[in-house]
Amino acid sequence: MASDTPTHQTATSDGAPSNERSNWWIRMLMWREKHLPDRTFVALLALVVGIASGLAAVLLKTLIGLIAGFLTSRFIIEQGNFLYLVFPAIGIALASLYVYYIAREPISHGVTRVLYALALKKSRLKIHNMYSSLIASSVTIGFGGSVGAEGPIVFTGAAIGSNLGQAFRLTPQKMAMLVACGAAAGIAGIFKAPIAGLLFTIEVLMLDLTAGAAIPLIIASVAGATVAYVFTGYNVEFFFSQSEPFYASRIPYVVLLGVFCGFVSLYFITLIDRIEARFKKLRNRWVRFVVGGLTLSVLIFLMPPLYGEGFDGITRLISGDVTGIFNNSLFYSYRDNTVAVLLFLFALGAFKVFATAATNGGGGVGGTFAPSLFVGCMAGVFFAYLFNHLGIIDPETPLSIKNFALMGMAGVMAGVMHAPLMGIFLTAEMTGGYDLFLPLLIVSASSYGICRIFTPYGIYSRRLAKRGELLTHQKDRSVLTLLKMDSVIEKDFSIIHPDMSLKDMVDVIAQSHRNLFPVIDDSGKLVGVVQLDDIRNIMFRPDLYRRIQVHRFMATPPAKVIVGTPMEKVMKTFDDIGAWNLPVVDEDGHYVGFVSKSKIFNSYRQVLKHYTYD
Repeated sequence: MASDTPTHQTATSDGAPSNERSNWWIRMLMWREKHLPDRTFVALLALVVGIASGLAAVLLKTLIGLIAGFLTSRFIIEQGNFLYLVFPAIGIALASLYVYYIAREPISHGVTRVLYALALKKSRLKIHNMYSSLIASSVTIGFGGSVGAEGPIVFTGAAIGSNLGQAFRLTPQKMAMLVACGAAAGIAGIFKAPIAGLLFTIEVLMLDLTAGAAIPLIIASVAGATVAYVFTGYNVEFFFSQSEPFYASRIPYVVLLGVFCGFVSLYFITLIDRIEARFKKLRNRWVRFVVGGLTLSVLIFLMPPLYGEGFDGITRLISGDVTGIFNNSLFYSYRDNTVAVLLFLFALGAFKVFATAATNGGGGVGGTFAPSLFVGCMAGVFFAYLFNHLGIIDPETPLSIKNFALMGMAGVMAGVMHAPLMGIFLTAEMTGGYDLFLPLLIVSASSYGICRIFTPYGIYSRRLAKRGELLTHQKDRSVLTLLKMDSVIEKDFSIIHPDMSLKDMVDVIAQSHRNLFPVIDDSGKLVGVVQLDDIRNIMFRPDLYRRIQVHRFMATPPAKVIVGTPMEKVMKTFDDIGAWNLPVVDEDGHYVGFVSKSKIFNSYRQVLKHYTYD
């Protein structure tokens, strides 16, 4: 970029000026703009992002597997292992130290942070986000942290897309597309599920899937999954063989399972929020670590399937091996007792939420994808096992433990994430259970419907929604979220004071191009407004000029807007009172300026055009 100030040029060893060599990137960007159309270039970048995110997913899974395998390979199946009391706490401590001293900013809740970047940071993520979550989560999960790798890989993939977009000076809407591509490729790579990766961007990131947006997302998702297939083989995440056919007569039980999963999802969302809120109230991070590490270690010692992502327990249950969940536990000898199996399944599903919240609250780094799958699997198996032993089901044709495990996974994920399509396709792609598509659809829809009655937002979006910082599929709401108060405040209003005479007021009017005047007291607080129409009948009466002061004819504004109020709430205030201008004040009532409908509408049109990818 040219500068008005002469730049001193120093020659390099090959005789080329150093400032010329430093400008090669700018020249390349100019060449790209001239020879590569935007759509083609974004599609190429989507491929690069997909491959890089797929590699990151493979690396993360490999690191977790290596660490967990090294630590637990010699554990004895038939008894409890006291090292479960040590390893999880060490993992949280290492991750916490890494975040505090190296990353130096919170990196947990990766999906929520991606949503925040899309809404309020113009899709910009820092360079260290491309690897920091990967490092911290591999240590957390490998040592037993009861969380998933999916949130961190979404954050990692999104950061790869964001930083690539920043390097090529892309516009915000194209940056958002690359962020979504990275997230989709991360999900596709970690689960070998390209369709689920695509649906994740629609249902969870709430990106509008226009014709122009579909191609880059598909390219990235397929690339991420392909990389995973190349390095880990063409096999599904969980091996599933449907040995029991699904009968139409089971549909009532499937609907009941869906309702059950809906309430389980509500339990999951509510409890995670409440427990993590309690951890935040602990100001000392070492206290949080001790509480979280102790809670997690005790829970894993008593219930070893809570270790890590819990995929080993899921694998056993969808293969029909219910007793396998007792391996490495103190309760191994009770594995053939029906009541013990039911109680253990219930406890695993109920306490997985505590273990996940304790991991993140104590300083670990991980997501809630895997925990929701785990809880769903436990819920489905518990449901089928309970009905099979209540005497309600014909013993000759019991409910399939394997089938209901899969349905439970889809149901709870659909409710927790508020993503029914992703719940269906992710479960089918991870297991190959496409023959169960109809019951998966019924359970996911039922669970989502029940959960939606009680909470309009999924686990990732509810934090931002409460603060009015969430982008949604509703264009109006999304654009208003992107609009910020500072950009629409108008400050060119002439200020008047309560003790001014009508004559002074008329003098101010003569110099102003506005017909609205804020009345400010000596401390700078807004005490009223004067509209030109309200004093038109007296402003041309000189006999009143010295007799009437402003406080006699000023009016109280119908409403005031506090600085920082979400724009959606501002527009609702406009609609409620039918005004076109509203005064803006700070928390103490000091006058700041005015917002007007016309200004917001103009800004709305600009933002809509700026952020829409077509």
